[in-house]
Amino acid sequence: MRVIEGFPSAKEVLSRQASTEPYPVSPALRQRLKRMFGLDEPELVVRQIIDEVRQRGDAALFDYTLKIDGLRLASLEVSKSQISRAYRKVAAEVLAALRLAAERVRSFHSAQRNTVGGVALPGLRQLVRPLERAGVYIPGGTASYPSTVLMTVIPARVAGVREVILVTPPGPDGKVPALTLVAADIAGADQIFSVGGAQAIAALAFGTGTIPRVDKICGPGNIFVLLAKKLVYGVVGIDGLQGPSEILVIADETADPACCAADLLAQAEHDPLASAILITTSRRLADAVNQELERQLATLPRREIASESLENSGVVVVVASLDEAIELANLYAPEHLCLMVDGAPAYIERIVNAGCIVAGEKATVVLGDYVAGPSHVLPTSGTARFGSPLNVSDFMKLTSLITVDEASLKELGQAAPVIARAEGFEAHARAVEKRRPASQ
Repeated sequence: MRVIEGFPSAKEVLSRQASTEPYPVSPALRQRLKRMFGLDEPELVVRQIIDEVRQRGDAALFDYTLKIDGLRLASLEVSKSQISRAYRKVAAEVLAALRLAAERVRSFHSAQRNTVGGVALPGLRQLVRPLERAGVYIPGGTASYPSTVLMTVIPARVAGVREVILVTPPGPDGKVPALTLVAADIAGADQIFSVGGAQAIAALAFGTGTIPRVDKICGPGNIFVLLAKKLVYGVVGIDGLQGPSEILVIADETADPACCAADLLAQAEHDPLASAILITTSRRLADAVNQELERQLATLPRREIASESLENSGVVVVVASLDEAIELANLYAPEHLCLMVDGAPAYIERIVNAGCIVAGEKATVVLGDYVAGPSHVLPTSGTARFGSPLNVSDFMKLTSLITVDEASLKELGQAAPVIARAEGFEAHARAVEKRRPASQ
């Protein structure tokens, strides 16, 4: 990875505005869109897909699955028998690991659920209500992501959502991967539909003959999923616009170069667009990590993807102090932040912009990806400045409840009409005065 020396140069590189389009559009993708849709702008294509699904429902879903994925589906919904058969295709050790992960995710979010309570003051309360129906998007196509199934469906279930609808692209054989189906069953999804892309998001937002309309859509996806979520927001809620994976490691001279490199590669292998950044106070460590990256890349099955990621977005920053490193980290607001420094716990409170903080050399982002407990669906592209990880509160809403007795009316009933008339709303003022005794 390229090395940047000094705080001023690093600040220039790491300063960013949260982008609404974190996925760059390659010339090859534009050409493919032009051939397929007659349009080369992804957002225009997504608008077309949404309009078609809204108007034609299931028929549009079948047509787009054939057009985009080259698959002619017989059915959109995955049957219970298909889910049962999927268990026979998953190794026992993988099942055991998924069940352990599910229990950890469930335990963490159950504990969080117990902390989500309404405000309670005399005459005032906030009522906590789960959403009626949530839609969960799980990436797929050429791979399966059972961990993402657990990290999205389980928080919805713990929140008390009545129905959880899962959509995911079919694989090359036209079927949803067994791992995805088993994870969905373990997590408690009510229905699973074999459809992906912008058309799946549109189906969840507007409903079709087969896929029910939901109240909120959660889960990561590619540029078309991201754009579709952005365009249907307002018709339904969304959890956020998750882009490619990011990791920022802060390390001092005590850090293990092999561990630093391993964590950087663990995120770089996700996607050529993933970002891997190391900020260190030690030039010796910077050089050692770069050497480790080359060594570990040589035996990595996904080395081409990881290499492209490091070449595109990989950066090693050498600064004079941990104070400068922390300031840069807060400026960048990464999805994942690793503190590999001596006395790491002492620095945690100073990290204010990060989706997830992993502190200490024994901890790694990968444990958070799979089994630690908190959801791995995190804010990206700088949105950790204001965004949060997916959690039970994403699947809940608050309703304010106001009750007024005679004493409260006496106290408040004088001020409200005054403010109402100051704003020019006479009917507002009279609505309060109608309730006050004549003596007041």
